[in-house]
Amino acid sequence: MLSKLSSVLKNSFDKIAGAVFLDKRTIESVVKDLQRALIQADVNVHLVKKLGDRIKEQAQDEKIKGIERKEHLTKILHDEILNLLGKEKKEIDIMKGKQTKIMLIGLYGAGKTTTTAKLASYYAKRGFKVAMLGLDVHRPAASDQLEQLGKKIKIQTFTNKNEKSALKIYEQYKEKLKDFDLIIIDTAGRHDLDKDLTKEIKSLTKEIEPNHKLLIIQADIGQAAKQQASEFQKAASINGVIITRMDSTAKAGGALTACNETNAPVYFIGTGEKMSDFETFNPKSFISRMLGLGDLEGLLEKVESAVDEKSQKKLKQKLEQGSFSLRDLQEQLKSMKNMGSLSKIAEMIPGLGKAKIPENLLGAQEGKIKKWQHAIDSMTEEEINNPEIIEKQTSRLNRIAKGSGTTTTDIRQLLKQYKLLKEMATGTGDLSNIDPSQGLNQKQMMKLAKKFGKKMRM
Repeated sequence: MLSKLSSVLKNSFDKIAGAVFLDKRTIESVVKDLQRALIQADVNVHLVKKLGDRIKEQAQDEKIKGIERKEHLTKILHDEILNLLGKEKKEIDIMKGKQTKIMLIGLYGAGKTTTTAKLASYYAKRGFKVAMLGLDVHRPAASDQLEQLGKKIKIQTFTNKNEKSALKIYEQYKEKLKDFDLIIIDTAGRHDLDKDLTKEIKSLTKEIEPNHKLLIIQADIGQAAKQQASEFQKAASINGVIITRMDSTAKAGGALTACNETNAPVYFIGTGEKMSDFETFNPKSFISRMLGLGDLEGLLEKVESAVDEKSQKKLKQKLEQGSFSLRDLQEQLKSMKNMGSLSKIAEMIPGLGKAKIPENLLGAQEGKIKKWQHAIDSMTEEEINNPEIIEKQTSRLNRIAKGSGTTTTDIRQLLKQYKLLKEMATGTGDLSNIDPSQGLNQKQMMKLAKKFGKKMRM
């Protein structure tokens, strides 16, 4: 996301830190680089000019006491970018035991249906009883798409392909929906905010009485997000925004800053096609990640999104009983996959964001995880529950390797990692035996989480 702006920000901070004298020329150079990168990210030119003027004015203030000018300028840069994006992280007010309805609105192609599923999955992983309601009666494939996504993420979905009235569909399921904590509602779009769309949103709002109306905007519209957010605020009284396609455009800066200008808080951002490519928008964490300083809060959030509460409790019980099997390891590998690519995870770990980790190394690790999953699929239930028998019989090793398209070396590495993971998880192992090239195991992840005052399960 915003790789060019990220690179310029890092270089600017390095330039300030490495300057012998923080003179006017250095400040001008830093500001020019930053302004150029912001404009390339499609941030409004007038906003960029004002930002540059403020930085230069504050940077030349000689009255700052108890702080070096370098530190002062670094803080100014950070705070000004933060002002552009919005200072505070905004959260939707949702409580378990009290039903909440979230209605998603927007134009064609913004990604409402996919976002409906991503939002539903996000809250289901956090213990909410969630349902999705499809009220898009204008796009023929909308109901099918929502149903397919519902099956994929195992969330109850209510649609009616034959009904052409959104209000009648809501009335049809009104009683059944009372059983859920959270209702995520997908609505129809249009090519623009015309009278028909405005009328439909108002009639649905009056009947459904949603607690929140969120506008879905794709990042690639850039500064046009300002006009769209303003129009929807006036016509439909939106509470906030979710921005999609953050990973595929250089205009994301324009969309983020435009929403902040209109006081339409950005609650979530979509960063890819997978259900896990979805996260809360925290301006401070966003800037931290762009600077290569990591984002632990975001990383922990991804862990929560990858594994639901039931799976976490089940795993905890197995670990306490010492009955952790290769099948359980496979589930954890799937959870890792749900968190996204290793490169995305690396960006969120403090220290690794700035480290120049070869892309081929991360790719090799992801390839290794895939091989392990295929290997487990090629095993018998006896081998999965008692993996010790595999090492004792070469014929088993050869059969599994041949059946999964792997090598016997791959299988031995899998068994080694499994044994270490089981030992660490049950408290019988020694951390000094861990091979760093095999990645972090359960115990290490728990230690890392504990260090930062958080509780994390993998």
